[in-house]
Amino acid sequence: MYYYYTKKQKEPDKYANLKEKIQSIVAENKGRYGYRRVTQELKNRGFYYNHKLVMKLMKQMGVSSKVRMKKYHSYKGEVGEIAPNLLERDFNAKKPNQKWVTDVTEFNDPGSR
Repeated sequence: MYYYYTKKQKEPDKYANLKEKIQSIVAENKGRYGYRRVTQELKNRGFYYNHKLVMKLMKQMGVSSKVRMKKYHSYKGEVGEIAPNLLERDFNAKKPNQKWVTDVTEFNDPGSR
């Protein structure tokens, strides 16, 4: 096994040309292309390679696509009517079920999209 791997390391990289093409496609598109779009662009240029090979080579080169986060915009102006503040922060009730309140705050959670 040892001699097999030492011999293999001395051989030239058979995908060096493809790696250069992948690198140029990624650079042209400012790093926004993933392996699927890189594979499609290679096909458009006349080079037919399997998407799994392109993915493997991109992983070896440390090239991945940038994922742009979509910003959360909650402000929509004044929508609907603003309810009057009847409690005025007095949450103590003399009997059960006398005062009911709720919170409608929204948070942007990147894992939920």
